[in-house]
Amino acid sequence: MNKESILIIDDEAAIRKLLDITLQSNGYKVLQATTAKEGEIAAAMHQPDIILLDLGLPDDDGQNVLKILRGWFLQPIIILSARHSELDIVKALDNGANDYLVKPFRTGELMARIRSALRLSKPNTSEPILTIKNLSIDFIARIVKKNDDIVKLTTTEYALLMLLVKNEGKVLTHAFILREIWGPGYVERSEYPRVFIGQLRKKIEDNPNHPTLILTESGVGYRFVGD
Repeated sequence: MNKESILIIDDEAAIRKLLDITLQSNGYKVLQATTAKEGEIAAAMHQPDIILLDLGLPDDDGQNVLKILRGWFLQPIIILSARHSELDIVKALDNGANDYLVKPFRTGELMARIRSALRLSKPNTSEPILTIKNLSIDFIARIVKKNDDIVKLTTTEYALLMLLVKNEGKVLTHAFILREIWGPGYVERSEYPRVFIGQLRKKIEDNPNHPTLILTESGVGYRFVGD
């Protein structure tokens, strides 16, 4: 069985060494890059299963690198950064990050988040194809189409859509969504559902400002309406 591969894009040698030892000891294949340019090339050449991206790179801002990668890379991207402001975190999520971990971090927590991100990226092979209005979801191939055009979703966006679809008609609270998608340690991160619901609406709704599929239940959460 091939090892799952993880690309580290970080210019700090000590962090790369720590991550290399930790990841390899947990059975992952490790790739490394020290600049934005090297990271983008490595991602294209090796197609890693997940990317760990620092925001403070010497040749480009990590937020810009994140946007570039998200133009074509659909696997999980986790930000590892010393920047800890809500603005930086929300911006990274808006730009397509699956998760955000502030340095210094605990390696056990990082491994748990990596496992969670990889698990969410795997397709659920037990479900059929579902058609809702002009939306088609192939759960086996993990393909979402709108008006027969493929909709490019990140792994977290896809997992969130699946959670909503499988609970069609039910109001899902912010806390429930956070527990199911990000885990029990994230129940206070109320910005996560708002950011990702906004991204989903832009991709699957005919008019994201007046959604008909993902409805907001003010102060409570969200509800998916198929009919």
